[in-house]
Amino acid sequence: MSETAEQTGGRSALVTGVSKGIGRAIAEDLVAAGYRVTGTYRSGDVPQGVLGVQCDITDPDQVESAFAAAEEAHGPVEVLVANAGITKDGLLMRMSEDDFASVIDTNLTGTWRVVKRATRAMMRARYGRIVLVSSVVALLGSAGQVNYAASKSALVGLARSVSRELGGRGITCNVVAPGFIETDMTAVLADDVIAGYKQRIPAGRLGTTADVAAAVRHLVSDQAGYTTGAVIPVDGGLGMGH
Repeated sequence: MSETAEQTGGRSALVTGVSKGIGRAIAEDLVAAGYRVTGTYRSGDVPQGVLGVQCDITDPDQVESAFAAAEEAHGPVEVLVANAGITKDGLLMRMSEDDFASVIDTNLTGTWRVVKRATRAMMRARYGRIVLVSSVVALLGSAGQVNYAASKSALVGLARSVSRELGGRGITCNVVAPGFIETDMTAVLADDVIAGYKQRIPAGRLGTTADVAAAVRHLVSDQAGYTTGAVIPVDGGLGMGH
């Protein structure tokens, strides 16, 4: 059952990386559920009903400005969904220092930066919901994605440490780990590649952005107050046992 605006109390939410794909679907879903949503983006546009703020999460000043805009429009951020991330794939022996560092800087350090900023108000309110968007490759591994897999697996340690530090203040921090999801990135893959993925996925299909948004919506709800430090796979069973 989806939450109504009355059930969410119109809580203030900030979602990073809302211009497309999973982040866009999460932002749209939270708006529909009654949240007052601020969304950060680097390029493109934002969904209807979302307060859009241009922000590169590798820049501390831009992060501060994004939170200030959210707070001015919607009040203190009560819900954070850290979704923004990049990929710069390549085989280990060919991966440059810059390609490794830039992925870590965005996916891990940038996420740490927005989590740190969000918890200021959450600690005062003794309430907060934080969801970090990771990936099935965080624990499964992926050839050609050493940098990406490392950055996404590190989010598990980040979330569990935050949970131990702040759990007593009514703040939860969980990880959602999507598998192969139908997005612009997967749309360009060849049919035989898609078929190969489907053979490996027990559910027999790729996931949708709505599948991920539904998991996030539960974790940020009031009803999920006793779930923290969890890694929730949304991967059709691909990563079972990892």
